[in-house]
Amino acid sequence: MHIVIAPDSFKGTLSSEQIIQIISAEARLHFPDASITGVPIADGGEGTLQAVLTSRDGRLRHISVTNPVFEKTEASYAIFESSDSEPAAIIEMAAASGITLLSSAQKSALKTTSYGTGELIADALRQGIRNITAAIGGSATNDGGIGAMSALGFRFLDKNDKEVVPTGEHLINVARIDTSTILSELTENVSFTIMCDVRNPFTGPCGATYTYGPQKGASPEILAQLEEGMLHFADVIKRDLGKDIKDVPGAGAAGGLGGALCAFLDGSPKSGIQTMLDLVRFNEIIEKADIIITGEGCADGQSAQGKVLWGIGTNAKEKGIPVIAITGGMLPDAKQLYDCGITAIVPALNYAMPLKEVLEHSQSLLHDAAERTFLLLKTGISLAK
Repeated sequence: MHIVIAPDSFKGTLSSEQIIQIISAEARLHFPDASITGVPIADGGEGTLQAVLTSRDGRLRHISVTNPVFEKTEASYAIFESSDSEPAAIIEMAAASGITLLSSAQKSALKTTSYGTGELIADALRQGIRNITAAIGGSATNDGGIGAMSALGFRFLDKNDKEVVPTGEHLINVARIDTSTILSELTENVSFTIMCDVRNPFTGPCGATYTYGPQKGASPEILAQLEEGMLHFADVIKRDLGKDIKDVPGAGAAGGLGGALCAFLDGSPKSGIQTMLDLVRFNEIIEKADIIITGEGCADGQSAQGKVLWGIGTNAKEKGIPVIAITGGMLPDAKQLYDCGITAIVPALNYAMPLKEVLEHSQSLLHDAAERTFLLLKTGISLAK
């Protein structure tokens, strides 16, 4: 038997690598002769670089960048080189402009910037890389991408021709966009892929601000202020660049950076999980798999809308490979996943317990869930015989 174990992390508890180790240990107890392949998975947020580097040869380049609150920090991006193709890079926004870089007191959708993400892109361009994938999950920002674009040489000027501070708070002050000072490398043939798992537009009730602003420290009053700025910025982009991004699906990802990458860099949005699976060559890995074990923190209806479980399930379904999802929890609408190639869902919580207790016992709970999974699998094999 060949078992492929390909989970997302359980956010705040266990990493993909830890989950693979625990499930693999249980698999070996019950199927000692099985071959096991572990593939860490991420969908564009924190951990994307490490997940890809686990499956593909590449190297990290470390540089100093500006964090979301304009402090200096170290961040990395991945470079992949091969003899038969041009070098490529993966930029992980969370490494430079991620919400996990900030304390609760520092979270401010008004005052944070994506400038550091732009610095990562600029460095990759200066290294001669012309094929760049930007994984833009896990952001701390709602600046419409003005920070990142500023780092690439775009100038955002107010009515007095002074550059505005590149944060969400100052989008309303942008009077025009000056493209005369952009990095010379951007005038060459550069390909940008935008790796994200959301379809939210740039503005509106389901846009960047109203959907994600609250988790970035925005009150109702601040949300209204930010939305006004985003609407204004979108109008300036349309006038000066000829790109209308207000209603583009995915433009609202990462506080609007998705839209900025489309408008300023001609970026191509692509499903975060599908991009990830392509990067790790997932379909090659599962070619001889008998079963796939995947998982994420909580399975719900959103899991079936382009998330990790959806991606694993749909790719496996095409090959007729059964998929079991071991999850931290499961909501009733998670049953939608059964139409996406997930064969069964096994929640790790086996009785009601406080969150603190769940976090303290996450490893033992996962061991128990994996044990139940493989016992049921053995039962199915027995019945088949």
